Amino acid sequence: MATGQLFSRTTQALFYNYKQLPIQRMLDFDFLCGRETPSVAGIINPGAEGFQKLFFGQEEIAIPVHSTIEAACTAHPTADVFINFASFRSAAASSMAALKQPTIRVVAIIAEGVPVSDTKQLIAYARSNNKVVIGPATVGGIQAGAFRIGDAAGTIDNIVQCKLYRPGSVGFVSKSGGMSNEMYNTIARVTDGIYEGIAIGGDVFPGSTLSDHILRFNNIPQVKMMVVLGELGGRDEYSLVEALKQGKVNKPVVAWVSGTCARLFKSEVQFGHAGAKSGGETESAQGKNQALRDAGAIVPTSYEAFEAVIKETFDKLVEQGKITPLKEVMPPQIPEDLNSAIKSGKVRAPTHIISTISDDRGEEPCYAGVPMSSIVERGYGVGDVISLLWFKRSLPRYFTHFIEICIMLCADHGPCVSGAHNTIVTARAGKDLVSSLVSGLLTIGPRFGGAIDDAARYFKDAYDRGLTPYEFVEGMKKKGIRVPGIGHRIKRGDNRDKRVELLQRFARTHFPSVKYMEYAVQVETYTLSKANNLVLNVDGAIGSLFLDLLAGSGMFSKQEIDEIVGIGYLNGLFVLARSIGLIGHTFDQKRLKQPLYRHPWEDVLYTK
Repeated sequence: MATGQLFSRTTQALFYNYKQLPIQRMLDFDFLCGRETPSVAGIINPGAEGFQKLFFGQEEIAIPVHSTIEAACTAHPTADVFINFASFRSAAASSMAALKQPTIRVVAIIAEGVPVSDTKQLIAYARSNNKVVIGPATVGGIQAGAFRIGDAAGTIDNIVQCKLYRPGSVGFVSKSGGMSNEMYNTIARVTDGIYEGIAIGGDVFPGSTLSDHILRFNNIPQVKMMVVLGELGGRDEYSLVEALKQGKVNKPVVAWVSGTCARLFKSEVQFGHAGAKSGGETESAQGKNQALRDAGAIVPTSYEAFEAVIKETFDKLVEQGKITPLKEVMPPQIPEDLNSAIKSGKVRAPTHIISTISDDRGEEPCYAGVPMSSIVERGYGVGDVISLLWFKRSLPRYFTHFIEICIMLCADHGPCVSGAHNTIVTARAGKDLVSSLVSGLLTIGPRFGGAIDDAARYFKDAYDRGLTPYEFVEGMKKKGIRVPGIGHRIKRGDNRDKRVELLQRFARTHFPSVKYMEYAVQVETYTLSKANNLVLNVDGAIGSLFLDLLAGSGMFSKQEIDEIVGIGYLNGLFVLARSIGLIGHTFDQKRLKQPLYRHPWEDVLYTK
């Protein structure tokens, strides 16, 4: 066991099992104390590596994350404190691994419920190697103005109120972490504050005892008096009694053992901590208080008198000139996190993203205000989901059914079209699904699959302006623009595209109006008089029919229709549909284990 000071303003720790809040609280304490370097040198998160972003005052810093204790100790040889936030299941093994590292001096074990046999092994190893274990079942400890373990001493407001941002003259040790916070406040009210405070933990066998820390405090020149808060159960306080009797402590010790109320119960009572159970008169709070009093400790008559006795002892030391009252200094203000400041109404901050189509903040995601469960319970299909996420409203069934038909009809058009070809070549090059899919999607544009929007745009403009098919086609010709949605490499006037016929048949049966489609058919009649392959293709059919859907449903204004066409909704439908086929081609090539594709020489014209 160490015989003097454990921590300083330069002490750095390794934090095991990443917990954002305790680490941030340690860094906030560092800033409050005016430390130049963060007290957390590295984080150990088994199986993970990299960095974690945290704040050191107003500055954002990156703390290294290591996957093993050994790697962290090698990377940070000056970090000699190991703060273990592992669960009780792995706390003992990870603590022993840390104790075996030559760079680690102090191990703090936060977990409760660590098996007694494991704790005894840790204690034996630590004592034989002159190392310190604080805990298990501890909140840790704090050296005022220097170093803090995890959540010790509570909130920053409590730390400021208890004057823990600068050192005082009192060494404090307790079994209870919760009562430590209360005692820090009590001591700050009647003295110049804490120099160092330790909560050894409430287990039956703590890694270090009350007397271990009192003997340390006795060797620290800055500590002028000690305060001890014990509890009923166990015999830990008697080691302090023996130290006092043997004259090993030459500074005032003010002590109180809580649990005097246990005698009011007829049967034995188990209090909060594992060790807080009276097993006889010697383990009772009254027995321990009397033993401490007889050994020379200053013991009040009750807990209520504890504060007054601490004040009286401190005042005597001031009168004797052993303590010089400190001049108070104001600590810096810890910058408040943006989220907490917004919640408290102290600041307002602009958002970075606007979303009107979905919301994941409640108990379940919503699409355009419709809960996910309702979508499933009402039997909605893909078309209905598209209507919510793309059009922000529930559209009639004929509308959503048409969307689904378009997706089915446009899902694939064989392996020879440019998108499928690109996807196949990429998949055969050994690339992953996303890469293969994207390589095919990147071919979609004005020449492949991207004519739906243009077809809708030009058909709408011509019809709304009252142009005859002749005026429309010849006007486009004069501008040097091919009519989008007209023309096919294979299909002819006497061999129509079955997909177009299916779409037209569905529309004539279910749509309220097909005025744009009929206009497109009139345009086709004129273009077929010029060439037999200038038929209405699937792009033109979908483009014109979508105009009928938008206009005939009565659910969209003229401005909304123009916006839908202008933004690219209709090409989005082709992208969505064709993704199904491109994914299929990727899986097909992977399943067939096709080799790397190389284009044949005979299919290339080599020329100068």
